[in-house]
Amino acid sequence: MQTLVKISKRFWYQTPVSETDRPILGVVIGDKRSLMIDAGNSEEHAKYFLRELEKNNILQPSIVVLTHWHWDHTFGLSGLDMISIASSRTKKELEKQVPFEWNDAALDERVKAGVEIEFCANAIKKEYGRERNITITLPEITFETKMEIDLGGVTCQLQHVGGDHAQDSVIVYVKEEKILFLGDAIYANLYSSKRNHTVKRTLQLLDNIDQFDAEIYILSHWKPVSQEEYQQEANLLRRVARLTERFAGKNEEIVKAYQAIVKRDLNEDELEVIEYFINGYEVER
Repeated sequence: MQTLVKISKRFWYQTPVSETDRPILGVVIGDKRSLMIDAGNSEEHAKYFLRELEKNNILQPSIVVLTHWHWDHTFGLSGLDMISIASSRTKKELEKQVPFEWNDAALDERVKAGVEIEFCANAIKKEYGRERNITITLPEITFETKMEIDLGGVTCQLQHVGGDHAQDSVIVYVKEEKILFLGDAIYANLYSSKRNHTVKRTLQLLDNIDQFDAEIYILSHWKPVSQEEYQQEANLLRRVARLTERFAGKNEEIVKAYQAIVKRDLNEDELEVIEYFINGYEVER
């Protein structure tokens, strides 16, 4: 069950659903207008979010920003009657999907061809059921690197940061609230033969994120985290990235060196991150 949660007077978010891959949706509430972050994975997802805002007497958004092109963040756009904004890279990726069909046979064929991944195909089937009237809607306004939106009393800074998960990734910084909506930016690349992080893109991404003075970081398929929690994750990614480069992607040496840093056996998450970086090192070679 999804819940609408208030972080501050200016920011609310709706919790994610893992089974159908519904990500967090956010709303920034200004004195003049409100801004929605991400369009949801279906029209029903998007409309459910708007109904919950209405129940809580929250000013209905008139602008929606897309964090990246993946289906779970964009397919609800066709059900929203508001100005839509995205990176020009996001629009280009969505344009590629306009001709696609979404029945089981078409989805399975794209999985087989490596265009789609099985996890997403299965989630689309669960979210939409048998009747899949999916319309790819393109954003109306695009930007290249950054954009600032004054909502009245609160400012949203949109910044293209890229990364392995999606090279078009945009983060949204709610300046006055010190909230940074990361979307999926720090996650691994799923659209590859092996899930991976790459050294160069990861370090560049983390440097871009560090430019923002944030106290709360929102990860679309998890939850809002504190600065301390985010830094723990960022430190893990930085350390493993540098060790991967230092030891040329050799698993045993990376694990041994990381154990020496933390002075204990590594946990499941740490071993998974190491695996993803080794996969990325192989991809980059």
